[in-house]
Amino acid sequence: MLDYDEEADAYDASRGGEPRAEAAAGAVLGLIPDRPGRLLDIACGTGLVTRRLAAARPALRVTAADLSAAMARRAAHRLPGAVLRADCRRLPFPDATFDAVTGVWLLHLLSGPDEARAVVAECARVLRPGGVYVTTVDKAAAHDVGSDIDAVLAPRPRRPAQDAADAVARYAAAEGLVPAGRTAFPGLGQGRSPRSTVTDLRRGWFTLLPPDDPRTEEFATRLARLPDQDRRRPDPVFPLHAFQKPPTA
Repeated sequence: MLDYDEEADAYDASRGGEPRAEAAAGAVLGLIPDRPGRLLDIACGTGLVTRRLAAARPALRVTAADLSAAMARRAAHRLPGAVLRADCRRLPFPDATFDAVTGVWLLHLLSGPDEARAVVAECARVLRPGGVYVTTVDKAAAHDVGSDIDAVLAPRPRRPAQDAADAVARYAAAEGLVPAGRTAFPGLGQGRSPRSTVTDLRRGWFTLLPPDDPRTEEFATRLARLPDQDRRRPDPVFPLHAFQKPPTA
């Protein structure tokens, strides 16, 4: 996994910045009831998406949490007094605290199904009856857009997807949550070019291909032979699923 303390300063610029945040926030808001209450944004990163959630729904009291100290500091500049460091597998809140919990680009980072189940369970625990949990799913698969870059990378080793949509649905159901909608949004600015993909390979962004692995340079060499080295291929489209804690009778 990347060191997000080291990534914090360059994170927004390297991940699509404001346009991607606007697309993500708009999709999330479309799955959250528009009423007063409390919202928790877990793995908030630099707060770029969270700030938009708070601005769009002034009747919501928004809290943001991230495990990375550097990410939390950056988020705190955007949301003063609303950000804390927290492990999403053990959230520091009582049961039934929030009317909505959102987690954009988190579950795919976890090390195994036990961690993914723990995060979903914690999100369900802190939801009030009638509350909604919203999460991205199938992030890695979304990056495969059928391009020539994807064809080159197809034989690479891959981690099992911890955010597979069917698995996340099972974890949610085990906690008593029921499906409550889905949508998707474009990862604006996230389309890969051959040259940028080589840079990502050599930085270790492909987790099972460390920079010192001979296969990394083999893939880099093949990517360097592709045409239009700086032309970005299509942006990924990220699925977003919502689950509701049933209201009490």
